[in-house]
Amino acid sequence: MPPLPKYLSGDQSAIDEFINKFDIFLFDCDGVLWSGDHLFPGTVEALELLRSKGKKTVFVTNNSTKSRADYQKKLTAMGIPSNVDEIFASAYSSAIYISRIMKLPAPKNKVFVIGEAGIETELKSEGIEFLGGTDPGLRRDITPEDFKNIADGSMLDENVGIVLAGLDFHINYLKLSLGYAYLARGAKFLATNLDSTLPSNHTFFPGAGSISIPLINMTKQQPIALGKPSQAMMDAIEGKFQFDRKTACMVGDRMDTDIKFGLEGKLGGTLAVLTGVSKKSEWEAEGAPIVPAYYVDKLSDLKG
Repeated sequence: MPPLPKYLSGDQSAIDEFINKFDIFLFDCDGVLWSGDHLFPGTVEALELLRSKGKKTVFVTNNSTKSRADYQKKLTAMGIPSNVDEIFASAYSSAIYISRIMKLPAPKNKVFVIGEAGIETELKSEGIEFLGGTDPGLRRDITPEDFKNIADGSMLDENVGIVLAGLDFHINYLKLSLGYAYLARGAKFLATNLDSTLPSNHTFFPGAGSISIPLINMTKQQPIALGKPSQAMMDAIEGKFQFDRKTACMVGDRMDTDIKFGLEGKLGGTLAVLTGVSKKSEWEAEGAPIVPAYYVDKLSDLKG
């Protein structure tokens, strides 16, 4: 069993040693910096402290409902200075994977999207054709005519080669039926991430992974996930920012995504923050598979 993490809160010498050890900090957002639209007190000051010491900060989020530009606006509105290039979201990671790694030959390279506008914006930035997503024509109940047209294929686009599932606030039976029909005809199955829950407003809501579950159950396929803890995402981040993994630290609130992401990516450190999903009991349990190197009660504890 891995050693238990070092508790930093309230120990200034340990905090200083921790900060000095790393050159770059990868931050999860929901559950670490904020919950929904509530910014955790002291977040801005903690980030400013790291930057004042010459540390690079990168915001790495699995939330696919917003594009990088949307996230930059949210960070700015909350008083967190940032630029688009410091943000790496699962919608962007998915678009990069489709355009630069999959490279499906035309014309059968169109994407059927289950998700929100953030995915669409990033697909557009890579010149990827798509349908579904925020199309108002799909935000309705399924009809007897839909059943017939999906079954005979007349409602389907023959050039769809990928189904990309993310967090969709308007998920319904019609979208799931179309997604399954494309997968049954051989489309590749991708997911922006497999988070089961979304932390917001001091509680939890269904995450993108919960949206994918019906399609996983129907197809018996596991989608290729392009968010944390996927190492495809880590490779893309490393390629973009050109850093030494030994001097990088992943900061997050979830053991199964954030901390696993850092551990499997062989980063120099992982810091768990107890303002989101995971609790101490997870890594204190006998045989716990995922244990962070450090933990704090809240991010603001880093500023002493």
